[in-house]
Amino acid sequence: MKKKILILIIILLNLLLIFTGIKLYSYLRVKYAKVEVELVNDMTLEFNSKKKVSDYIKDINGNIVNDFIIDSSKLGKKIVKFKFINDDNIKLDYSYTIDVVDRVSPVVWLNDNYYIRKNSEDTLINDILCGDNYDNNPKCEIIGEYDLNVVNSYPLIFKATDSSNNITEKIFNLVVYEPTKSSNNASNEINYIDFNDIKEKYKNENTKIGIDVSLWQGDIDFEKIKNAGVEFVFIRVGYQKGINGEYVLDSKFKQNIENANKYGIDAGVYFYSYASSKKEAKETAKWVLKEIEDYDISLPIAFDWEDFSDYNSYNLSFYNLTSMANEFIKEIEKNGYKGILYGSKNYLEQIWLPNDNEIWLAHYTDVTNYQGNYKFWQLTNRGKVDGINGAVDIDIYYIDKK
Repeated sequence: MKKKILILIIILLNLLLIFTGIKLYSYLRVKYAKVEVELVNDMTLEFNSKKKVSDYIKDINGNIVNDFIIDSSKLGKKIVKFKFINDDNIKLDYSYTIDVVDRVSPVVWLNDNYYIRKNSEDTLINDILCGDNYDNNPKCEIIGEYDLNVVNSYPLIFKATDSSNNITEKIFNLVVYEPTKSSNNASNEINYIDFNDIKEKYKNENTKIGIDVSLWQGDIDFEKIKNAGVEFVFIRVGYQKGINGEYVLDSKFKQNIENANKYGIDAGVYFYSYASSKKEAKETAKWVLKEIEDYDISLPIAFDWEDFSDYNSYNLSFYNLTSMANEFIKEIEKNGYKGILYGSKNYLEQIWLPNDNEIWLAHYTDVTNYQGNYKFWQLTNRGKVDGINGAVDIDIYYIDKK
């Protein structure tokens, strides 16, 4: 019996020695492994840009295991840790430090002349859009003297400074004018663009021509618009009553979506939002999903945020604004629908940050010079189609285009 126990102890000791030896061998193998990594000279990463681990490595004696995109959502020093397998087939840990920086100047949305009525309340700092890609509250100031009680043209400078000391200065004239009585002779006649003309110009095998509607189009004859050649429709499902306001179902939504489904017209929806946070954008998406669950929605669900005239009051960076749209679309797509961001050309170019969402472009022109990708193009708000009394937005759907 004692002999068996002794043999067992010897076996266990041998196994322990073998295990310890393997561990020691592995430790020493890694400790003295050949590591040759040459980094690039510029170890800075621009805020909200997409660079990979390998972008900062000039040369390495092996292959990176996971060449991931580095998180650039916060400014400052950042340690990047990764693994690579060297030329001797040894997996090793390595790290380097980068500096996430912001070199983008704030945006001041201002023309050369800014007109304001005499004796108006001085709200210029709030009314002139002053925003930044990173800072929720860049420093905004007007340099120069002016008097809103005196009619005159005042040469001024609007200066915006962010936390990285990027500066934008916009020279402009503040024109204080005396209001005059308006003439009643002005014509309210709309110069319509006929739907058939749009079809003639833009319809081909890779496009569909459609419209987007809300309560403002009143009672729509869907049979007539289908016969007129309308191939799809975006329907407003609802809107928000201002910042922190309640959600309201568009009074014509149910009528419009039921008729679109009845007549076999492809339908998408949009929500006019005043969201001020990612949390609120997610809640908005959930509200929309509940309202559309009984209907056939084959086209995307659009996040429509346009309150740029009051942008300063939101205390939102462009990054956080874009993150709201991303959150809305993420929730939409998690539930099996396709999401899309609606935006006008200028705001897409200067306010919304680059993102991976499909775009519904608003640009009222014959030929857009927008350089980004877009799936839908709203090219006019003066459309005229049989079945709708008054004007309607006309859109082009690029079937094979992102």
